[in-house]
Amino acid sequence: MGQKYKKHGIRASHTSEVVLEDVRVPGSCLLGGKEKLDEKLARAREALTKPKVESSGKQPAMATFEATRPAVGAQAIGVARAAYEYSLQYAQERHAFGKPIIKNQAISFMLADMAMAVDSARLMVWRAAWMAGVNAPYLQAEGSMAKCFASDMAMKVTVDAVQVLGGQGFMRDHPTEKWVRDAKIFQIFEGTNQIQRMVIGRALDALPPRG
Repeated sequence: MGQKYKKHGIRASHTSEVVLEDVRVPGSCLLGGKEKLDEKLARAREALTKPKVESSGKQPAMATFEATRPAVGAQAIGVARAAYEYSLQYAQERHAFGKPIIKNQAISFMLADMAMAVDSARLMVWRAAWMAGVNAPYLQAEGSMAKCFASDMAMKVTVDAVQVLGGQGFMRDHPTEKWVRDAKIFQIFEGTNQIQRMVIGRALDALPPRG
């Protein structure tokens, strides 16, 4: 193991370099199998002397990503839900000017948006997870949709949770500032959300016209 990285968030997850020296990996461990690699090498050699050969099918790694992305969305929902429930309880208990701050429309509307966002993302992740479980094709990149929407939602909800708590939310006396730091990674790993939008756009472009 190489150096351990110091991260912005999810510090309970150990992340470090992996150093491989004098390691031989058998062909049976290749993603997609050795046969797929041999086919690609043959096409590459052929491309040197012939016009460009069109690619055939999806890469196994990319197909795997699409099926595992709902799990990232589920993690994002967990962080967002914690932030929402914590800020809701705080707004119910924190009194200012003789009443709980949730009685202020600005706070109640913010919490309403947070509740709707968490539930919407949860339903998208459930759908994508169900599709993976029954091997239904992701014709509209529903796996990427779930991951992208849930992670963007988690970032916004955690930031709003800090806002509900005000100055207290920025202090380490409360977990809200930690949840903001933890939420950011979900927009990055398993493919950044910019990549997710590319995947979704290409899937939509491949759909047959309606009419």
